[in-house]
Amino acid sequence: MNTKEKIIVFLLVLGLIASFWYGRGQKPSVSGRERVPASAAKPLSASVDANRAASTSTPASCPSSTASAIEAPRAPERKVVLENDLLKLELSSRGAVVKRATLKDYARNIGAVSEENPAIVFDFSSSPLGTIEGIPGLAADADYEVESSASNAVVFVNGKLKRTYRLEGGYRLALKEDFAADVSAPNHLSIGAIAMGASKNDVLSIDSWQVDSKGGKAIHHGEGDSPFKPFLATGAGGCSGAPNAAGMPAVAKAFCPGAQKYVALKNRFFVTALANSTASNSGFEASIARDVNSQLYRPESVSAKVAFTDSSSRESLFYIGPKKQSLLWDLGMKDVMEFGMWRVICYPLVWILNLFNSWIPNYGVAIILLTVFVRLLFWPLTHKSTVGMKKMQELQPKMKAIQEKFKDNPQRMQQETFALYREAKVNPLSSCLPMLIQIPVFIALFNVLRSAVELRYAGFLWIADLSEPEALFAGVFPFGGLNILPILMAVTTALQSYFTPSAGDRSQQRMMMVMMPLMMLFMFYSFPSALSLYWFMSNLFSIAQMWLIRRQTAAKQSAAGAIVSPDDVIDPPVTRQMRRHHS
Repeated sequence: MNTKEKIIVFLLVLGLIASFWYGRGQKPSVSGRERVPASAAKPLSASVDANRAASTSTPASCPSSTASAIEAPRAPERKVVLENDLLKLELSSRGAVVKRATLKDYARNIGAVSEENPAIVFDFSSSPLGTIEGIPGLAADADYEVESSASNAVVFVNGKLKRTYRLEGGYRLALKEDFAADVSAPNHLSIGAIAMGASKNDVLSIDSWQVDSKGGKAIHHGEGDSPFKPFLATGAGGCSGAPNAAGMPAVAKAFCPGAQKYVALKNRFFVTALANSTASNSGFEASIARDVNSQLYRPESVSAKVAFTDSSSRESLFYIGPKKQSLLWDLGMKDVMEFGMWRVICYPLVWILNLFNSWIPNYGVAIILLTVFVRLLFWPLTHKSTVGMKKMQELQPKMKAIQEKFKDNPQRMQQETFALYREAKVNPLSSCLPMLIQIPVFIALFNVLRSAVELRYAGFLWIADLSEPEALFAGVFPFGGLNILPILMAVTTALQSYFTPSAGDRSQQRMMMVMMPLMMLFMFYSFPSALSLYWFMSNLFSIAQMWLIRRQTAAKQSAAGAIVSPDDVIDPPVTRQMRRHHS
């Protein structure tokens, strides 16, 4: 989760706490620049040139490739295609590398894959996957012969190296390398590149698992003290808080030292990664290119190469595919989902979301069912919380009387207040604890719905893409188009505040009914519609629950012989003592 998203989640949680707090009432006091040709960025089409000059030098432990000193006639380039049901790879005999990868099940635009709407492509031509650099006498683009080939495998050979590529299931590509006996040198192996998507909600990031004596840990290089953090910032805020790209290099390079189990380049929905290798490495170098046509800093694409300590024979496994939990889990790369400390909650939520979609193949319906599931799961807690707030509301006149009577004796006021709680069998914290328990689930749902590849181009009712704002009448309506769900969410948030029992004063409740919905509308307006759909349905569920409790309370009081109106369940009569206190 990047800094912007952390701030948004913090504000949302703060708003949730505030919305419950007023219901409790008042308690007694106790580096350099580089010129590069400008090119139009295409979504999911890598544009980094791994051989361009770096703004920072490569460490001595990571040698660059050795160019051939003598020009020799080049053999004709031979292209080989490997293909299965999920992936199509285009390889070249020049360097024995992967130049392009097509994800056959994922369309470039909204709609099914077709001739008019082709599948998305990872273009590795400027930084081919599998490029090897640093072997003496072996150029990165050396000519190889095709020893054998099949629909899912190919063998490239030359005098120093034999490379066998095998396309496996689950978007995996295996590479076996057999070096000649006289070849032994540190070298780099490229894992390709990935580009920022066109969406304003897209991200570009690098993840790795850094090995240490205790086994290691996942590192998200857009955070912490990673050397890549200054160049992975996204959004209008620019890089490292700078409002624009002035002074930022066109291509920034940095080296991350330390052995890595995997290195993954990812945008919001897709990943290209070196999942594992039998050989040891000393870290990796990444190149991050920015959009040179934009005055604001925006990373455009990222490529990387892993620094292996020698050139003994090795077997490596690459992943080129969607950021999908089940596939990454099997590769030991589940932390690429970037669920953080909430992973224990996020993982089952993703599984449940996909389970509901398997029952009714529509992710909009699946989100509604997920909302109902979560709300039913917490029904006992929220019911107890609402009933607790109602009891605190009923005690409010007595609490005011105690505060008035013992206003000069805080200790006695506290004793009498707690005695009142014991007599009424009320726990003043009962209304807050259920809400605090729900906050981790809310944050987990935020993490899941903001970047689930399953929601990409998933339609629901009038919504064309649940992973993006609705953007209706975008050419006519301001603010990027009309988004109906955030408006409905704001309205239901106000209604929820109205129906929530309040032990505070009316002005506090009115403030919450205005400020909270406006804050939510502002923050959610540009969010993926999946998040707004979840929150809207959750609000409806809360309103229904509070209405039901209100009716049950009215029925009990009526049965006891009290004359009570429905409004009294939420707002008790204002006594003369209460009027005197507020005046």
